Amino acid sequence: MKHGGAMVPPQKSKDFMGSVKKLLAYVARFKIQIVLVIVFAVASTIFNVVGPKILGKATTGLAEGVMAKIQGTGGIDFTYIGRILIFVLAIYCMSSVFNFIQGMIMTGVTQKVCYQLRRDISEKINRMPMKYFESRPYGEVLSRITNDVDTLGQSLNQSITQIITSVTTLIGVLVMMLSISPLMTLIALVILPVSAWLVSVTVRKSQKFFIKQQEYLGHINGQVEETFGGQNVIKLFGKEEETLAEFNNTNKVLYESAWKSQFFSGMMHPIMMFVGNLGYAGVALSGGLLAARGSITVGDIQAFVQYVKNFTQPIQQIAQVTNQVQSMAAAAERVFEFLKEYEEEQFAANAVDITTHSIDGAVEFNHVKFGYNDDNIIIHDFSAKVAPGQKVAIVGPTGAGKTTMVKLLMRFYDVNSGEIRLDGHNVQDYNRCDLRSAFGMVLQDTWLFKGTIMENVRYGRLDATDEEVIAACKAAHADKFIRTLPGGYNMELNEDASNVSQGQKQLLTIARAILADNRVIILDEATSSVDTRTEEQIQNAMDNLMKGRTSFIIAHRLSTIKNADIILVMRDGDIVEQGNHDELIEKNGFYAQLYNSQFEQVS
Repeated sequence: MKHGGAMVPPQKSKDFMGSVKKLLAYVARFKIQIVLVIVFAVASTIFNVVGPKILGKATTGLAEGVMAKIQGTGGIDFTYIGRILIFVLAIYCMSSVFNFIQGMIMTGVTQKVCYQLRRDISEKINRMPMKYFESRPYGEVLSRITNDVDTLGQSLNQSITQIITSVTTLIGVLVMMLSISPLMTLIALVILPVSAWLVSVTVRKSQKFFIKQQEYLGHINGQVEETFGGQNVIKLFGKEEETLAEFNNTNKVLYESAWKSQFFSGMMHPIMMFVGNLGYAGVALSGGLLAARGSITVGDIQAFVQYVKNFTQPIQQIAQVTNQVQSMAAAAERVFEFLKEYEEEQFAANAVDITTHSIDGAVEFNHVKFGYNDDNIIIHDFSAKVAPGQKVAIVGPTGAGKTTMVKLLMRFYDVNSGEIRLDGHNVQDYNRCDLRSAFGMVLQDTWLFKGTIMENVRYGRLDATDEEVIAACKAAHADKFIRTLPGGYNMELNEDASNVSQGQKQLLTIARAILADNRVIILDEATSSVDTRTEEQIQNAMDNLMKGRTSFIIAHRLSTIKNADIILVMRDGDIVEQGNHDELIEKNGFYAQLYNSQFEQVS
């Protein structure tokens, strides 16, 4: 497992404002929609704020009518009250309509931002070096595409409109309160410093827990993805308890950080309710005194009490939005950190155009030196020349650097010094995509996707006809077993292709390489997962495929490469011997030792 018990301690947001600015840059692409959201949100809030004061007139009219009736000087004017109520109803309906429209527009903007972020991440993945993915669990990357973008989208959707409506409500309510009674407004405003202090304390406490929550959500996704993919190995070695303990440790940290972040977020409401009730008490006392003196009407008191409630509510909403923004910033920071990762140069200056330059397949390794880390060189001085159409086998013990040479040839990594040339041109003079289009590759680890067998084989050349796909499968000796499967070529493979055997998966990937029909073929232990009889059939098919093409074969079973034109024998990152099978056996050197060790029991 890549996840040890000791995790990197969570850090506070490195660049909170920077992450928010980058996110706003994405949102800024929808300027017109955002302007409409602001207009409709402000309009909705204004209608909502004006309502209580107008409704207060109805309350005043009702109270005056009751008093007049008691005194015998008049009665209740229901027509007047009815007109006010209908007007208030219309205002609230308009407020709801505007609120619905701005919510619909904002949801559309948020989903487009999330769509663009996922698209940018997907395109970014294709530009990133292999080193990044070989040093990190896949679940960590998946978490940024799914959890972080979802968190970002949800928080963005709620926070922007909430901020607009809360600020507008605060300003509007303050204006209406001042119009009713400056003294009562001053009493109500006393709660603001208390509220602001409580909000700031809660935010400071919760921020680090939100960041930690997002971080460990990524860790736990990586563990789940790894564990799910390696269930057979875990059960084989009886590591269920260790795996569960490792998961529980990570899950405990996630639980504690999530619990604390939600706890502080949940504390906001009762604290603000308490502060708000203090405001109510002060307003009720002062309002009663002013009404007794005849300074304000009963309807004004009712309206003011509603405004006090509406005044504390946006403060609560802003506090909640602040927590959402913290969560959004933590998620955005992880997303933008990924988008800032180092990228490979995809295009070379004055690149060789493969569309006009026919690839012959001449390959030359010229004093190649390479290490995955600069302080750990594994290939010291590799030189070899391969003529077009030659069949080259690379052999050697595990860790000798065989697969590394292939990775360098396809520019999954770049050499530290020296150069690799294809048809006389340095591979760095080709665009990476063009260079790799010249290679066909079959790996020991098969990769098939969820789809039909026909679709998986056609992945080698998307414009291939069904007849060409079937011909490639026949050449790979896969046609026979495919026709015995339910659905044949239209049988759908599941996500990990576990509904066919490992050997059958290998045959399908070989058929895919045959269909691609590239000028240079790379076989990295391509027959390691098939039986001896099938291996012989594939070997014959490969011999036909490799005629006229430059071929690199990495093999541990040396019996499969006896007919290679050149055998490069590697040890500790260097070529120690070079020649064909008979020549190397005659030398009785390192290759002869490797070859004879595989057959010493037979002999």
